[in-house]
Amino acid sequence: MSIAENLHHIQSQIPENVSLVAVSKTRPVDELMQAYEAGQRVFGENKIQEMVTKWEHMPKDVQWHMIGHVQTNKVKYMAGFVALIHAVDSLKLLQEINKQAEKNQRTISCLLQIKIAKEDSKYGLNENEALDLLQHPLLNTLKNVRIVGLMGMATFTKNERQLDEEFGRLQKFYNNYKTLFNFDILSMGMSGDYPIALKHESNMIRVGSAIFGQRKYD
Repeated sequence: MSIAENLHHIQSQIPENVSLVAVSKTRPVDELMQAYEAGQRVFGENKIQEMVTKWEHMPKDVQWHMIGHVQTNKVKYMAGFVALIHAVDSLKLLQEINKQAEKNQRTISCLLQIKIAKEDSKYGLNENEALDLLQHPLLNTLKNVRIVGLMGMATFTKNERQLDEEFGRLQKFYNNYKTLFNFDILSMGMSGDYPIALKHESNMIRVGSAIFGQRKYD
């Protein structure tokens, strides 16, 4: 199927309240434009320089999400336009995002990344670390960042019971604290597991290969 057909198929499967982030890392601009022309406006990149280059070439009504691990020294390059940073896992990173957002007279929305996978390669905070960060007194001084929810990446597995357990754990944590911390985004689910994430109330999924096809390179 074409990129447009893939997009429409996925959109037909997800509830209206769920945001679809098209994971466009390594994809050329012409493929992103095919998705754009099919109505997609939210794209996710995991390398800041690549995202900056695409931002320069794409229409300006696109929302750009930074979905990869963020180095503090790179924040300045995207602070003028990024709509949402998905993988925040430290106060130091939040402070840098706030500093660069203030320079650009913006408030930047962020998600805390919670580690739910059993893979060592996955980044993220455990629940106690996340609570410590959310209640840190310095957080109130950061006027140009807003933590709007949580993100988690499950283990890369076809074991549905394990995926249920991992997504369910983050769903419970989110529901326990969403009112206290004014969360409105629970980001879970990718091309291979988003139907299970949706069962656990995910309202933002990040889909790449199911839209653009398998990547030929990283």
